[in-house]
Amino acid sequence: MAFKMVLSDVDILKNSIPIIAEIIDEGIFNVSKDGINMLCPDRTMVSVIDLKILSSAFEEYRVDEEEAMGLNMANLSALLKRLKPGNKLTLESTGKGRLKLSVSGNGVRTFELPIIDVKIDKPPVDQLQFNTKIDLHSDVVEEGISDAELIGDSVIFEASPENFRIEARGDVSSARLELAKDDKSVVKYQSDGNAKSQYPLEYLKKMIKASKLSKNMSLEFGTDYPMRMSFKAMDKMQLSFILAPRVSED
Repeated sequence: MAFKMVLSDVDILKNSIPIIAEIIDEGIFNVSKDGINMLCPDRTMVSVIDLKILSSAFEEYRVDEEEAMGLNMANLSALLKRLKPGNKLTLESTGKGRLKLSVSGNGVRTFELPIIDVKIDKPPVDQLQFNTKIDLHSDVVEEGISDAELIGDSVIFEASPENFRIEARGDVSSARLELAKDDKSVVKYQSDGNAKSQYPLEYLKKMIKASKLSKNMSLEFGTDYPMRMSFKAMDKMQLSFILAPRVSED
């Protein structure tokens, strides 16, 4: 057996994997002694999923040797949606090209998923350097994106050393959310100069669903530059999305 891990806080997976499955079809989970991580772009290369689940998130965590598992995300998501509060999830390698998932609650339910061959070019996300980083309440950004949905299909994120804006513009209408750097919903504010980029709403609507993982989130971006949106559950996991900008026409 290459690994066995037991998870009591099943919301860690239940609230993250279905969101990831809306963006990518297949993913590679890298299992090591430190935890599980995934770094996968979507098919269009517009976005990248960066998931880290720490070994400390698990009640029991044993890894005999590192393993890379390719999984169909829709299948994994459908299974995890079956989990209920109070369930305990055990993940095991069968050694026969399958992942075994056992759900303990009222009895023990067992599922097996095939490990598939997934070819992915590792995206160079380590090279990204952002001139703006804002830590703030997740629900504020969620509201700003929901407002933008009423207007158009893209969202402008803009920051100066003093304030931050989320804006959407249509042919005849617009919506704007503005926060000063000392607003009560801002936890930490760092902006070296001005930054302004436009991003596709279709992806933002999916990414912001991860706000259920954490009260606070982190936004990093620049001018006509990718954005990194991150959610962290302390000592358990971090889920980040990197999103390419949409080039503005004006």
